[in-house]
Amino acid sequence: MFDLDKWQEIFETIKRNKLRTFLTGFSVAWGIFMMIILLGSGNGLQNGVSYQFLSDATNTIWIQGGKTSMAYNGMQPNRTIQLTNDDFSYIKNNIEGIETIVSRFSISNSGAMKYENETGSFGVIACSAELKKLENYKINFGRDINQADIEENRKVVIIGMPVQEALFKKTESVGKFLNIGGTSFLVVGVFTDLGRGDNERVYIPISTAQQAYNKKNKTDIIWLINRSSNIVQSNRTLESIKSYLSTKYNFNSEDKEALYIFNNAANFKQVMDMFNGIRLFVWIIGIGTIIAGIVGVSNIMMIVVKERTKEIGIRKALGATPFSIVSLIMQESILITSLAGYFGLLFGLFLLELANKFMPPSDFFRNPEVDLSVAFTATMILVVAGAFAGLFPALRAAKIQPIVALRDE
Repeated sequence: MFDLDKWQEIFETIKRNKLRTFLTGFSVAWGIFMMIILLGSGNGLQNGVSYQFLSDATNTIWIQGGKTSMAYNGMQPNRTIQLTNDDFSYIKNNIEGIETIVSRFSISNSGAMKYENETGSFGVIACSAELKKLENYKINFGRDINQADIEENRKVVIIGMPVQEALFKKTESVGKFLNIGGTSFLVVGVFTDLGRGDNERVYIPISTAQQAYNKKNKTDIIWLINRSSNIVQSNRTLESIKSYLSTKYNFNSEDKEALYIFNNAANFKQVMDMFNGIRLFVWIIGIGTIIAGIVGVSNIMMIVVKERTKEIGIRKALGATPFSIVSLIMQESILITSLAGYFGLLFGLFLLELANKFMPPSDFFRNPEVDLSVAFTATMILVVAGAFAGLFPALRAAKIQPIVALRDE
């Protein structure tokens, strides 16, 4: 039941001790403020790193031939491992757990690109079909490279938006011919990369590039997506591929130089585990800071009880129950802790919102924020902490004997 007299007494006590109440509440407000800022900053860092992974699917494996560093089965080290179309076909058709797989290589000597009087220099990537699923780009106009383009060695190309703007200006590029190093390619699509911005490039069918640039059946990179993002399944797929390639090319499967391998699933998991650890550390630091503030509140309430010993004794002599004494002290403690913590929480969220609004976006720090569940949890921590802060002083007050209190000087 709401007791107006009790709340009036609490506010009167706070009014008589403004500075003490402010300093006590400030320690609690500072603790929750720092916890919110640290959690928001940690989320900002995690969002920044996660944004960098957007350019590629997170459950991917990237395999490239290297040079052996170990002698094996009578073979000398320093042998070059060159991947081929046959390797791509075998892995695609025989290794379990693969959702999408592409083959690709970069063309470094493709020459300048030209459309009518406009020229430019951009990257050229030869690829098989379904690259979009791995590179994470969207087709703005036209279509993507498809399997028919590969099988028929078509001279088609899809171009990034910067290529469209530099060479075609405001002219529609789809259906036009783009000269790449002296060879004309029909533009069939324009794309925008959704990740870190691999837009200043063009993609052509790998079969066409192998024929035009005398690559025969060679490829540089085999890139795949696992059906599962589970790290165990990812490692199992990778081990199956390494076993096949090491047997075919006669090198030690433990030779780390024979193949260059980038397991995005493992890297992504390591990064996310690191941020989970950082988040846990921030919670520990934040709660520790709050506890320090709560201890201050508890000590102040002890002083309050000491100062009001005679008053409490008179109350008990007039019939006040131990519960009414305990509730009076605890309500004051919860009020101070909750209000101070709430203002610290609001100020922390306000500061994060300002940072989110005015800070320029970065690849390493983006959208510092704290979700509502964290704010709710912090509020509950404050209420519980306030109750504990007042509990022991309240129990001490409830044990005061009226006759002893009346003798207190």
